Amino acid sequence: MKRSGLVFGVMVVGIALLLWAGWHNLRERRLAMQQAQENHVVLVPEKAGSAAQDSQSPEAEAMQMRGKVAPAFTLATLDGKKVSLSDYKGRPVLVNFWATWCGPCKVEMPWFEEFRKQYAAQGFEILGLADDVDAGKDAIAKVAQKTGVTYPILLTDGKIQKAYGGPDGMDYLPMSFYVDKNGVIVEETAGLGSKDEIEAHIKKIVASEATAAGGQ
Repeated sequence: MKRSGLVFGVMVVGIALLLWAGWHNLRERRLAMQQAQENHVVLVPEKAGSAAQDSQSPEAEAMQMRGKVAPAFTLATLDGKKVSLSDYKGRPVLVNFWATWCGPCKVEMPWFEEFRKQYAAQGFEILGLADDVDAGKDAIAKVAQKTGVTYPILLTDGKIQKAYGGPDGMDYLPMSFYVDKNGVIVEETAGLGSKDEIEAHIKKIVASEATAAGGQ
């Protein structure tokens, strides 16, 4: 009788250990999933509804312009004013490609506006290049107003996407190019990063030193 009771006790302890191990494992998995979600970067194909491209990783593509002089451009604003990258010579500039249908773009745009005001004293500026001009000026203006941005919104011409994204243009949106005071792209990102990551990139170009030969 004592022996059977001992066996029963061992079984109870064993079952309890198994349950604890299962719960612990589930907790660890949940923590890992939570961490992965916090570090998640959203990538949206440039064409709405297009299939994902696997010929080259977005991370690799996002390195192709780093260290190069930012391609020059002159584009029109929503009210027809001509704006050139060279207008901001000697200033840190964030060139951001976005679209009206791009959800992640609309998430980061209020952050951009916040940082624009925060680093205005250092000459920091943002140029928002609307990729889907065919959506119409009214639709583009509506998104800009809804997200609260006051920085220049420029209408792309098809050529600028190729200058920054390659022969096929932009594969992913949003795409951001952080241009320092010498007109050099020091960081390039594809998709939606965290607010802290965006600010870190901005701090890098704001802290850059302009040289006599530099400029957009």
